[in-house]
Amino acid sequence: MLAFTFLLFWSLFYSVNRSDRLGTLWTTFMLSIKKSDFSSMNQPLIRGANASKKTNQRSKSEKVLRTLRIISAMVAHLIAIAFPAFIIYLASPGSSLFSWHPTLMTIAFTTLMVEAILVFSPESSLLFRASRKTKVTVHWILQCSCVLCALIGFVVIFYNKYERSKSHFTSWHGIFGLITVIYIVVQASCGIFLLYPSLVKNWKLVQLKTYHATFGLLGFTLACCTIALGLFSNWFTGNVSGFTWYLSMFCVGWLTLVIMNQVTTAYLPKTRKPAI
Repeated sequence: MLAFTFLLFWSLFYSVNRSDRLGTLWTTFMLSIKKSDFSSMNQPLIRGANASKKTNQRSKSEKVLRTLRIISAMVAHLIAIAFPAFIIYLASPGSSLFSWHPTLMTIAFTTLMVEAILVFSPESSLLFRASRKTKVTVHWILQCSCVLCALIGFVVIFYNKYERSKSHFTSWHGIFGLITVIYIVVQASCGIFLLYPSLVKNWKLVQLKTYHATFGLLGFTLACCTIALGLFSNWFTGNVSGFTWYLSMFCVGWLTLVIMNQVTTAYLPKTRKPAI
């Protein structure tokens, strides 16, 4: 009887204890399911929130960059007028044969060529409402005018040195100037293929535009290097010094960076291969 009673109490205690353990396990299991359900339900929401946050940040950064590009290009428009005007003031065209060289070269590269490129700027083109065809027409007219001014300026300095029995292309400015003039003549001639793409049937129009813009950027960089070297010439340093000299160098550098940013932003994404 005592043994039976002991077994009865022991079985009751064991069952109660086991039920408590099972209850605890069951409660833990249910909580884990609820947590997993909650996390799985909220995971798309969290991802969506993070994605929207990243999109907002990206749109804000793009707006800031676009605003900076607009301001930079507008400053470039001002420089394209102010810097040549300053050179014309210094040179006093007509006072001597040499005076036409800095005048024509500055107008060619810092006004005509700059505006010919900026006409395609999506943020700061002076003809932003014009059609693509109109912009192309204005571009090649300005570029042809640029080449004409550069050739006349080159002939002027060449004849001026010949008249004074001076050696030609003895400075870095003269060497870069010769390379630049030859380069822009070739580059402008190759632009004919964009006006008449049927002349080169083996090339796509997109490829022609990319190559023309890339080599055009190289030509403009050469022109800016030539102008920057001209700021070290005896004529310029004899008339300009101090803050004005540094400001002139800043203007040339600013134009270079603005044009470089426009061309690379427009055409560099087209040359990149998509990641696999």
